[in-house]
Amino acid sequence: MYQINHLSHRDAQRIIVAIQAELEREGKGAAIAVVDAHGELLAFLRTDGCKLPSLNIAINKAFTAAREQKESRDIGDSSREKQWPMTNFGDLRYTAWGGGVPIVCAGQVVGAVGVSGLPESEDMVLARMGAGLLNG
Repeated sequence: MYQINHLSHRDAQRIIVAIQAELEREGKGAAIAVVDAHGELLAFLRTDGCKLPSLNIAINKAFTAAREQKESRDIGDSSREKQWPMTNFGDLRYTAWGGGVPIVCAGQVVGAVGVSGLPESEDMVLARMGAGLLNG
């Protein structure tokens, strides 16, 4: 098991490279963000073909997942089901879209991955794959 108590730049780059390889294999463009446990950016990549709005969205997805210690889609689902606005968090960076996934090591959230630029379901798959490289 891979155990760490914080997310290093090397860890973040490993996640970025793995997701980038998958995007290139599929000939798709997206933005990839890796943040620390506080939701602050550690590493970022905008691949070829990625649309401009996806940059901030990927960062915000990762921010949301790190801050709330759960997938950004779960936060959005709760907001929709219980009819409370995302603005209740007091930070406009929170997002309800899927594609933000926490990175958990030794039972502790040490960061998160955010992917944006593809259909939401594909963003989620790639973010989970990236987080899975370190989750344990």
